[in-house]
Amino acid sequence: MRNRVFFALFTILFGAFAGAFAWAFFFLMNIGIDVLWHRVPNLLESAGLPSVLYPIAFSTAGGALIGLFAKRFGAYPEDMNEVMAKVKQTGRYEYDHLGASFFGALLPLLFGGSIGPEAGLTGVIAGLCTWVGDRLRFVGAEMRELAEAGCAAVISAIFATPLFGLAVPIVGAADDSDGVRFASEVRLGSPKGLKVAVYILAAACALVAMLLLGSLFGTGGGLPHFSEIQFGWRELVWALPLAIIGAAAGWLFFPFGVLARKISTALGSHIVVKPVLAGIVLGLLGTALPFVLFAGEAQTEELAATWTAFGAGVLVVTGFVKVFATQFCLNLGWRGGHFFPIIFAGISIGYGCATLTGIDPVFALCVVCGTLIGTVMRQPVMAALLLLLVFPVKGVFVLLIACALGALVPIPRSWLGR
Repeated sequence: MRNRVFFALFTILFGAFAGAFAWAFFFLMNIGIDVLWHRVPNLLESAGLPSVLYPIAFSTAGGALIGLFAKRFGAYPEDMNEVMAKVKQTGRYEYDHLGASFFGALLPLLFGGSIGPEAGLTGVIAGLCTWVGDRLRFVGAEMRELAEAGCAAVISAIFATPLFGLAVPIVGAADDSDGVRFASEVRLGSPKGLKVAVYILAAACALVAMLLLGSLFGTGGGLPHFSEIQFGWRELVWALPLAIIGAAAGWLFFPFGVLARKISTALGSHIVVKPVLAGIVLGLLGTALPFVLFAGEAQTEELAATWTAFGAGVLVVTGFVKVFATQFCLNLGWRGGHFFPIIFAGISIGYGCATLTGIDPVFALCVVCGTLIGTVMRQPVMAALLLLLVFPVKGVFVLLIACALGALVPIPRSWLGR
């Protein structure tokens, strides 16, 4: 009983710390992006330099820094599912490279990478939980679960959706894009009631900490939430065509990955050249389509407020190009996750489809995002839980059906390997 009381207290503390850490990471990221992509360009523009060169220059410079960082410290951070697989298999995550994981996750985001932040944050929190567990072995065997509880907390905070944060440590989240094993292959069995209670406690504390800091100092990150959805016969008529479009974007995620991996293989062991090439390509794409840059949190809010000012073709093309840019970044050294940019891609395509059809935009977003994420994740329930951070509960059945349809799209097994 004494051990469990100690463990509960550490769970509360680390849950709150995970939420605060996630908020601080987003806060620092947003400050860095503001400096690099707004204040510095304003200074350069006042000096008479053409603004069209900024995305190419900044992304290329970012690629060089990322390559030099990887050459010096190694390939960090590890992917979220790699972290979770290690935690589930051994009950721990080694903490000798926490600084490299943190800064390795931050660098690509500061320089416009079309990737998400979940990889670095999950690894750092899991490593810190393991470090504490190693020094408190006297508390008992329950400390073995602290790393998984920390992962549940930080994932809940990152995505602001406790159900997804709780489900990932329990069943995993498939990540077919880079050859990581399916969740069913790393699953160690159903957690006991104590485990579930610990996850819930950690996730709740993380969300409270993140919301409290956000209310005091400003929001640190996360995607916006759409509160209303309307659908009638017109929306239902367009549901299947929208699902096909979303599934097509999700299907293309895999051959884009194959192409990027082939380019990476052709470049061999040139650790610096790969991210520099990715930066050049990202900068060129971002010059033509600015929403291709960045993870997508702030861009989703901006797009939600301005999508009617864009043509349908621009919105749809932006979404498909962002899918490509995410794979190109991830496979050429810009390390991170893919959830945020892929969700943004679905939102952009969905708005383009709403412009073409005149149907309720949130319904279009639900269907397109659902099929896209369902195709990529291959786990319809997990995909729907993830998307509940963006879409209203009223649309949950639309999400579930769309995610299930996406998961049925056949993907050649050879496309899933490294």
